[in-house]
Amino acid sequence: MKLDIYVNYPGLCEKAFRFYEQLLGGKITMMYPHPQLPPDFPQNWKNPIMHAVIEIGGTLLRGADVPNAEPMRSAYLTLRPDTEEEAERIYAELSTDGEVFMKMEKTFFANRFAMLRDRFGTSWMILQGA
Repeated sequence: MKLDIYVNYPGLCEKAFRFYEQLLGGKITMMYPHPQLPPDFPQNWKNPIMHAVIEIGGTLLRGADVPNAEPMRSAYLTLRPDTEEEAERIYAELSTDGEVFMKMEKTFFANRFAMLRDRFGTSWMILQGA
């Protein structure tokens, strides 16, 4: 058995996945737009995503565009970079135009740790050296 993560975005799925692919070295394996704009979708959405898959570090993140999707609130995707430098680089990019809940710092349980929500509404923990 495997466990995948599914995240809904308010019209930003493709943009988010392309950003994660570049920043995190992921690989988009599927990006399927709706063949027609569903009637309940905002009319200004161009090519909303019906289903997308990106592999990041051996884990699949799945996503779609859904009207009224809200940012993640009580769940975090946790990244475990190999080095402090990589943790700092990822933190800098993910936190840009996002919301930082705990800035990157050394803790009793990790060399580098941070909690944030990126500009696409996805919540992340960065945990290095735990």
